[in-house]
Amino acid sequence: MLGEEVRVTDWFIIHFTENNGMAFGTEFGGRFGKLFLSVFRIFAVAGIFYWLYTSVKQNLSRILIFSISLIFAGALGNIFDSIFYGVFFDDSINHVSTLQSIGNGYAPVLFGKVVDMLYLPLWKGFLPEWLPIWGGQFFIFFQPIFNIADSAITVGVLTMFIFQKRVFNEDK
Repeated sequence: MLGEEVRVTDWFIIHFTENNGMAFGTEFGGRFGKLFLSVFRIFAVAGIFYWLYTSVKQNLSRILIFSISLIFAGALGNIFDSIFYGVFFDDSINHVSTLQSIGNGYAPVLFGKVVDMLYLPLWKGFLPEWLPIWGGQFFIFFQPIFNIADSAITVGVLTMFIFQKRVFNEDK
């Protein structure tokens, strides 16, 4: 159920949460904001698919195609969650979410949440007193909770960034 977690190690926790918006829980206000975000995601994924399709047709760098594929797959996974999760499941507040018949979920099409579950608090502790602003405060390094789709997007973007000279070589 919402907030439930399984500790695999001290630094790897499977923590069930639902994200109503974008990265780090950022969201646009109200129902219109959620609808705008869902429609924007659909157009963004269509654009990413077109980029992937044209890159394959033009026989561009394999690293570029790999990266775009990861970004596309991750974005598509998050869209499926956002579009369909609320349609097929009831809410998970104070009980385990269960599969429902179509249309009996907690939200209509395009208004569902994205399930996040991977939590990697790699370091927890108090920051040194001498550190400006945050000195002496408790700190958790890498606090966001994310999902596999988010990981695919991140790996795709980082791969493009790291290999940008090979990926965006204009001489090719």
